[in-house]
Parts: sequence; structure tokens; C-alpha cells
Amino acid sequence: MTLIKSISGIRGTIGGTQGDNLTPIDAVKYAAAYGAWVKQQRNKDEYRVVVGRDARISGSMMQQLVMNTLVGMGIHVIDLDLSTTPTVEMAVMMEHADGGIILTASHNPKQWNALKLLNNKGEFLNADAGQEILDLAENADLEFAEVDDLGEIHRNDAYIDLHIDEILQLDLVNKEAIEKANLKVVVDGVNSTGGIAIPLLLEALGVQSVKLYCNPTGEFPHNPEPLKEHLGDLMEMVKDENADFGIVVDPDVDRLAFVDENGDMFGEEYTLVAVADYVLQHTPGNTVSNMSSSRALRDITRKRGGAYTASAVGEVNVVQMMKDTNAVIGGEGNGGIIYPELHYGRDSLVGVALFLSYLADVKMSVSALRKTYSPYFMSKKKIQLTPQINVDEILKGMASKYANEEVNTIDGVKIDFAENWVHLRKSNTEPIIRIYTEAATQEAADTLADAIILEIKAIAGI
Repeated sequence: MTLIKSISGIRGTIGGTQGDNLTPIDAVKYAAAYGAWVKQQRNKDEYRVVVGRDARISGSMMQQLVMNTLVGMGIHVIDLDLSTTPTVEMAVMMEHADGGIILTASHNPKQWNALKLLNNKGEFLNADAGQEILDLAENADLEFAEVDDLGEIHRNDAYIDLHIDEILQLDLVNKEAIEKANLKVVVDGVNSTGGIAIPLLLEALGVQSVKLYCNPTGEFPHNPEPLKEHLGDLMEMVKDENADFGIVVDPDVDRLAFVDENGDMFGEEYTLVAVADYVLQHTPGNTVSNMSSSRALRDITRKRGGAYTASAVGEVNVVQMMKDTNAVIGGEGNGGIIYPELHYGRDSLVGVALFLSYLADVKMSVSALRKTYSPYFMSKKKIQLTPQINVDEILKGMASKYANEEVNTIDGVKIDFAENWVHLRKSNTEPIIRIYTEAATQEAADTLADAIILEIKAIAGI
């Protein structure tokens, strides 16, 4: 496996050789570089960094390594222990901390872990800041604190509750209406911290929850990416329990997907679409999603009188575009909701609360709500990378091949056809090329993706 260093953090598989995998030495190296970067941002007497983790098996080890490295840098640590990515982001803001680190590899399988790095606003680092940290890790002689200047670790277990309290205070979260709706929901927490946070939120909103895989052991019962092919148990339990719908999140709770009352996928792309529809009806304005997200958000935004903009892939890029366009809501089509009234980060908890408020408002089933939106279908495929594959040449070749179409090269290559589109890009989190397509039917989306894969393989000679 390869240690992946990008604006999405430092990510790799546990064990193996230093520099090739995410070993304890690598964890200390990049935590120290981040600590040095934090101290370069402002000249202060004391520095504080929030640290939390998802429930994956290596999390406790990684957290201890990271926290004690920061202590060795003379930085105080606010230890959230088991938490969610959006909760750590909220805690950075509420603590007025100098930064934050989440130990999570998001949707990756259990052998992976990562350091996700935040600035003092609780937002992911931009490319320049990320590069500064990588340079510090490779080139700088890092200076650690003397014994009288070591940092301290302060445990705080209250932040999931505080996060929920902040959500309940939002104007568009209608707790009274949700309680009256008398809803029953099945929650798949993939045995990570969503199994803690989502049921607590539902309880606070007066929703009956049925727990599925909500024990935070880190032993993922299925592939933790919240896609249809991984969610058979949730689909069956929704029907068996006669529930109103099902909720699934990824291990660090920044991706959100729904299953309707019939056990069918609502569609992770439509998580953002439905929540944005509700927000736009009450607070008209602009929206943003990334280039790999469905056209359905564009459609609903225009219907509600706003302007839609597509950003490069990556939360930091979406957030910056949202700020530039003064968007009232945005996110990513993989089920990531960013609601600036709370904070600038993908947050499944606020997504759940807003979706429940919408359901209580429209008084219709989840399947009926889904039918109110444009019927787009996506195919998401990938090609595993090898050292022999020249990604840049492949993307350049595809852009040239389709030069007569509408081509965007801001982030990989996106080709917009009249009735469908394809987006090709190298992943920031895995050694793969992602191929996203969208069309009016699933068959058309899959057919387009398969055809593009054959063309890529022809260019690459594989």
C-alpha cells in the first residue's frame, strides 16, 4: 500500500514499512509537522488543538501517538476520544482552538487510518497549508518543548451532546413538528461513532430509533462506504421493522444516505438535493456542489430562484466556493451536507435534522419525496492505478478526444454531453482513477461508464 499525502490528510494502511504505510513513526512525524505549522500561524503563549477519532481498531493507538506528539511540541490537547468529524470541527470553533485533528480514514476499510487536519476555524486545510506541513515533515528540524513547557491533555466527553444542542437551536430544525410526526427510523452506524451520535440526535428530536451495527467496536460489518451494494441488512430491517426510513453514515459521520420505507435507496446524491430543497424554500439563495455531483441540485436551485455553482472535488474546494458565492447550503453528492448556519463542514447530524424537518413539513413518505426530483442516475466506477499508468497523459488524451464537447479541466476532466456527463479524476484518498457518469437511466449511466473505461484502457495500453 502507498502512504497518501494530500489536502485530504495523511492516509494509509496500518503497519508495514515507514514511509510506505501509516506506521507509528509516520503518525508522529506528521503530527509534529502539524504542531509546528500551528505554532507558525500565530505567536501565542499557549496553543490548543482538538483531537478526536472514529471507532476503527487502530484509532486508540493513533490518537495516543498524535496527542502525545503535540504534548511534546508544547501544545495543549482537548481530547474528544470517540467522536465524529463534524463534532471535532464544531469543537475547534467552540473552544477557540488553534486547530484540530481527526483520526479517521472515512469510508476506507478497517486496515486504513488517517490524520485529517483542521485550521483554527474548524475547516480543512487548503492546498497551500497542506503543502507547508508536508514540507515541514520532510525538510525541517522540528523543535520540541523542554520539560517545563510540555503541553497537557484535557479530556472532554461532552461535545457530541453540545453539537446536538447547537443543531436543535437552528431556525430550520423543527423539533415540535418532528415529534408530532411520530417517526420510526433504523440507524446503521457501521459499528463506529455514528452509532453513538445519530441515535442521540434522534432521541433529542423525539424520533424512535432502531439500532443496527451501532456498537462502536471498529469491526465494520460491511464495506463502510454507504452505497447500495453494502446495505442489504439495513434495507431488510427497514421493511421488517415497518420503519419510516433508514439512515446510514460512514465511520466518521460526514456522509449520509437514506433508505426509503420500501427498503430502496433514496440515492446518496439526493441527500443533498432534498435537504437543499427544504433550506431553499425557507431561505432562498445559492448552492454549491462538486463537479462529480448530480445535476439534480442545479435543477432544484434554479427552480427555487437561486444560482448553482460547481467546484473542484474536495470539501475545502466546496467550502471556498460556497463562501465566494454566499451559498446558503452546499456539499458533495456522496451524501455530504454543508450548512453554513451551523459550520462549514460536511455534517450528517445536521443533515438528518433538516431532512426530518422537511419530512414533517411535507407530510409524505420518503419514497414519494424522492419522486418529486429529477430522475437522474449515476454510475461510480474506478480503475486501480499501477506505476505504469500515466494519469496525466490519460486525462489529456480524453480531453483531446472530446474537444468538441463541453470540457472542464479544473479537476481532472469533466465532459458534459447534452443528455449526460462523465467526470474522470485521480482520487486524493486511494490509488485509483474515479469514473463518474450521470444519465437519465441507470443503464445509460453504466453503459457510458463502461465505454469510457475501455477508452481509458486503450489510451493507457492496458
